[in-house]
Amino acid sequence: MAVNAQAVKQMSGRKQMSKGKSLLRAFWKYKALYLISLPGIIYFIIFKYVPLLGSVIAFQEYNIFDGFTGSKWVGLDNFTRMFAHYDFLNILKNTVLIGVYDLLLGFPAPIILALLLNELRVVLYKRVLQTVVYMPHFLSWVIVSGIAIGILSPSTGAVNHFVTWLGFEPIYFLGEESWIRTVLIGSGIWRDSGYGTIIYLAALAGINPDLYEASEVDGANRWRQTISITLPSLLPTIMILFLLHIGKFLDFGFERVYVFLNPLNKENGEILDTYIYTAGLLGQQYSYTTAIGLFKALVGVIFIVTGNVLSKKTTGESLY
Repeated sequence: MAVNAQAVKQMSGRKQMSKGKSLLRAFWKYKALYLISLPGIIYFIIFKYVPLLGSVIAFQEYNIFDGFTGSKWVGLDNFTRMFAHYDFLNILKNTVLIGVYDLLLGFPAPIILALLLNELRVVLYKRVLQTVVYMPHFLSWVIVSGIAIGILSPSTGAVNHFVTWLGFEPIYFLGEESWIRTVLIGSGIWRDSGYGTIIYLAALAGINPDLYEASEVDGANRWRQTISITLPSLLPTIMILFLLHIGKFLDFGFERVYVFLNPLNKENGEILDTYIYTAGLLGQQYSYTTAIGLFKALVGVIFIVTGNVLSKKTTGESLY
């Protein structure tokens, strides 16, 4: 028995040594790829994972002079305060509504634009148009807001000139709370739709052209080809990007909203990100706003896990 046990230990030791050698060989074989990925890994460790340790202050009455170890522990008091705040439910409602509008209108926009660009047959015109629709993505939100304010101005804006020409009164788009969500979603679609088409156009380029030729023989027109060939071929890409999108459902973006906010439209325009900036940085309520950030992250995790399970069962596509 002792001899058998010793033999088993020797065999397991040899297996571990061979496994270690195979890992070293695999690492050395693909050393260039590992070296290329090293800066990205370091970036995520330093700027994404290490800051997660600071989330502990959501359960403390954090004091910058006492630090993490010296601050008083308060348990879930900050979360209780969050839901008890008089304006929190309204801010949460704004965030959810804007997220839903962005999902319903903003997410399909790059798909539709990619399908339209794919139908262009003049190569030069197609490339010029792609460049034109890509360009707004590289503008900062400050510049985008300046352009939007100029276009939507009630006195000098092109939109209100057209409204007046039709015989209606000018509309103060950024001064009426009923219009702020429309402005936020519309400006986002204009800025990011062109850039979002890159992945979809790459997926379209990978579709086998023989499928279209066979459908033409069967008498299918372009619309029928889009419904029966193009969209099903795009479905895996659409589902993966959809899952990534719902993961940041409550993370609409601070700068995207803050540049459009003013006291006249704040009631319908303020979201969790802008409230965190106001209460956390300006009001120095670090623990309270960290609790709000953890709440956002938890909702995002729930959405992405639920969406991933449903996607795997219905389409077979999933993130993991």
